[in-house]
Amino acid sequence: MKKNILIVGSGGREHALGWKLSKSQSVNTVYYCPGNGGTINNLSFSINDFSKIKSFAIKNNCIVVVGPEEPLTKGIVNELSDSISIFGPTKEAAQLESSKSFAKHFMKQNNISTPEYNIFSDPEKAQDFVYNTNKSLVIKADGLAGGKGVVVCDNKEDALNAIDSIMLKKHFGNSGNIIVIEERLFGKEVSVITLSDGDNLIPMATAQDHKRIYENDKGPNTGGMGSFSPSKIISNEIFNDIIDKIMKKTIHSMKKINNPFVGFLYAGLMIEKDTKKPYVLEYNVRMGDPECQSIMLRMNSDLYDYLKCSICGTLDTLPPISWSEKPAVCVVMAEKGYPSNHAKGNVIHGLNSPFTPNVKIFHASTTRNNNKILTSGGRVLGVTAIGTDFNKARRDAYDSVRKIYWGANNQYYRKDIGLDT
Repeated sequence: MKKNILIVGSGGREHALGWKLSKSQSVNTVYYCPGNGGTINNLSFSINDFSKIKSFAIKNNCIVVVGPEEPLTKGIVNELSDSISIFGPTKEAAQLESSKSFAKHFMKQNNISTPEYNIFSDPEKAQDFVYNTNKSLVIKADGLAGGKGVVVCDNKEDALNAIDSIMLKKHFGNSGNIIVIEERLFGKEVSVITLSDGDNLIPMATAQDHKRIYENDKGPNTGGMGSFSPSKIISNEIFNDIIDKIMKKTIHSMKKINNPFVGFLYAGLMIEKDTKKPYVLEYNVRMGDPECQSIMLRMNSDLYDYLKCSICGTLDTLPPISWSEKPAVCVVMAEKGYPSNHAKGNVIHGLNSPFTPNVKIFHASTTRNNNKILTSGGRVLGVTAIGTDFNKARRDAYDSVRKIYWGANNQYYRKDIGLDT
């Protein structure tokens, strides 16, 4: 009997997951809660209205797939798992993302490589630490901050300003009550994502994302301005090292503390420049966005089978996922001014342009009004292409980007996505 799917979330990641799941012969209808202007079968209730999500899923025979971190960290899996099949970690397991101090202590206790760090709840003590160290630093809000709570510092002034912004001015609210001050490493960042059922894991394709707002990785961090898959900086040896010494160790260690992890486990890693050793910069407890968009285009296997077996604890019965040899590139189109002040409500033009079949437009911050698609936030679209090589994928993605526009030249995108391969 075919199942329905209820995707919780409204971003490009959720659109990509739903698009992939809709191709499964085991899936009947994909619903989105609340979805966006590019998705259909949208529900009007909030991602945090767990009672309505539960009622709808029961009534419509749905497996629930949770996209974003917020409902996971608020305990949606804890509340729904007794009644329905739901994919994602519990509130307790989601602390790997919701609390950077929890994650850092967890890694230290379990000998998982991560940069040296100190944790502060007193801004004056944090400032004193900055004054008295000669190390390059990264300042991180402890709680969730939409991918924007990390400040990579070039000097002491940057670090002191970050402490002031996060702890005193409360730019991220209570998420900044505690900060992590971390030694800054230099190298290449890469994303490794695995599926886990609490005991077993299966790797997804590798990917790299571009977090900074401007070309050449300049400017403040964002939720992600583009991605590409696969990564070219991870050899098979390094990849196997990451899976064995980081991803498997994380899963097994979480089970040991009675917090078994079910869902997508994401490690944001730094491959250190000189040693080539991988260090965990952060955990996410869900698929990355925009990594998901480029990864989904390359996935040959049926995603439904893997999500179902993750929920059931039977991932070990499935073969490794089959991936296309072709690379994929996702270019994020955002409102000009993002990640700071930006407009919304602009009509998007060009979405019905003649795009090549290897291109997919994933919607993120969009709404539909009288058959018009409007912008509704910072990151608006993820224009994603798969090609015979990186040059082909990039060319087709950017050719498609140039066909789309809104307002008086209000769209913004980086022009170097996928070059760092």
